[in-house]
Amino acid sequence: MSQSVERALGILPLLAKGPAGLGEVADELGVHKSTALRLLRTLHERGFVYRQADGRYRLGAQLFALAAEAVENLDVREIAHPHLVALNKATGHTIHLALLQDDEVVYIDKVDSRYPVRMYSRIGKPVPLTVAAVAKLLLADLPEGERRSLAARIDYPRYTARSTPDAAAFLRELELVREQGWAADLGGHEESINCVGAPVRGPDGRVVAALSVSAPSVVVTAEGLVELLPLVRGTADAVSRDYSGSQDPQQDQQEEEDS
Repeated sequence: MSQSVERALGILPLLAKGPAGLGEVADELGVHKSTALRLLRTLHERGFVYRQADGRYRLGAQLFALAAEAVENLDVREIAHPHLVALNKATGHTIHLALLQDDEVVYIDKVDSRYPVRMYSRIGKPVPLTVAAVAKLLLADLPEGERRSLAARIDYPRYTARSTPDAAAFLRELELVREQGWAADLGGHEESINCVGAPVRGPDGRVVAALSVSAPSVVVTAEGLVELLPLVRGTADAVSRDYSGSQDPQQDQQEEEDS
C-alpha cells in the first residue's frame, strides 16, 4: 500500500474517536506536522474530514454519506448465495438464509437438498419463531428488553414434544444461543426434521441474517447434522466477511505473498 494512502487512512480511526488537532494527528501518524497537514488538506478537499472553527479536525459528511450509501446497497442474499450453494454441495442438505422483519423471521433464500426426501419450505415464508434455528439466532441478538417483550407477546405452539413450551424456556434458549454462537432445532417443529444454524454478522458485529442446514432424520441423524457445525459456522463467517468487506488473516497473508 502507498505510504501516503496508508497514512491518510490512519487519520480516520483517530478522528472517529472525536475531533483532533494537527499535532495529535501528526503524533498518531509519527510524521512531521507539515506532512500531517498535507494529508488533512487532501481529505478536507474530498469532504472526508472537516476543519472546525477551533482548528481541530473531525470526520466529514462525505464519509458518512458514502457509508450510508454502501450499507443501503448491500444485499445480503446476493452476497450469501454462492456460499449457500457451496455449503449445499459440501453437505447435500437443504440450506436456508433468513432475515428478521418486524416480529417475523422470513426465508429469503434456499438451496434444495440433493436427496429424494426433502423439506417443504419456500422463500418468503415466515418460520416458526419459537423452534426454528434461524429464528433463535436472529432473536437472540436483540437487546434484552426487546427479547423479553417479544417472548411475552408471542404464542408457543406445541408442534412436537420437543417444542419450546413457554416464554421462560424460550428466553433461556436464546441466552444459550447468544453464549454458544449457534442454534439448533432438533425435532422441535417436525419430529423427523433437524436443523443447525449460525449467524451472519455485519460490520458492527450485529446479526443481520442467519443461515442453516436442515435434513430429515432418515437422511442424517441429529448427531450427524450437529457434526456439520464447523462447516456451517465457517460458511456464516465467510458470508459475514464478504458482507462487511473484510478478509480473514490467512487471505491477507496469501495476498501479501502473491504480490
